[in-house]
Parts: sequence; structure tokens; C-alpha cells
Amino acid sequence: MPVVPNAEAQEIPWRPGYRNFVLAGQEQGLGCIAGYSVIEPGAGAPLHAHDGVDEIFIVLEGTLDMRLGDERYRVEANHTIAIPAGVPHAFVAAGPTPVRMFTFMPRNRAIAEATTYFEGAPPAGAGQH
Repeated sequence: MPVVPNAEAQEIPWRPGYRNFVLAGQEQGLGCIAGYSVIEPGAGAPLHAHDGVDEIFIVLEGTLDMRLGDERYRVEANHTIAIPAGVPHAFVAAGPTPVRMFTFMPRNRAIAEATTYFEGAPPAGAGQH
């Protein structure tokens, strides 16, 4: 279906305190994937990189402590994070409220097929994303 009610988006098991929803992707016949995430304070993703796959975060609410390559950023709502392919990155929701953000990757299954973890392990639903 080309029109997806966001409230009915499929939730993919991810990490403790980190909820991940597919807004549009393979099920809609797309080669890319758009998602929505809700990350509780203290939760996030360990250091990893995507081989040959860029990633975009659009922070709607909350604050992320973001590591992008050798740089660290505190990213608040109404900011977009551009993560080039191959750049190691990690992030944690900081502050008293959850982070809510849209995500975009130009390739389905990139988390399972094109990601190297330097710390930690893949998320539970990596093969479904």
C-alpha cells in the first residue's frame, strides 16, 4: 500500500528502551527504508558503521549525544544528522525525555547486511529492517 498510516507502522524488535517502526520499505515495494524511532533516556546504539550505505536522522523531540567519527555532538530537536557511508557512529538519548526521530536509509536490510559493530551486537530485529 503506497499510503501508510504512521500509527499502524510495523514495530521491529530493536534494543531495550529503543523502539523502531518501519514507515515505508520493502512491504511497499521500495528499495529504501524510512522509519520512526522512540529512544528512552540512556538507551541508544553502540559504535557501528554501514558499508556503502548513508543514513539520515531527523530529530523531532529530545536530545541525542552523538558520536560521528572522531567528533561528538549534542543534537537537539529540529536538527538533521547526515551520516555518510562508512563513518563510525553511536548515540544515546540524553536528557529527561525520550528522543523521537525519523530515520532514512537508501537500502533495505542494510542493518543486517552492511553493518559492522565495533562495540556491542546487532539489534534484535536487524534481519527484519
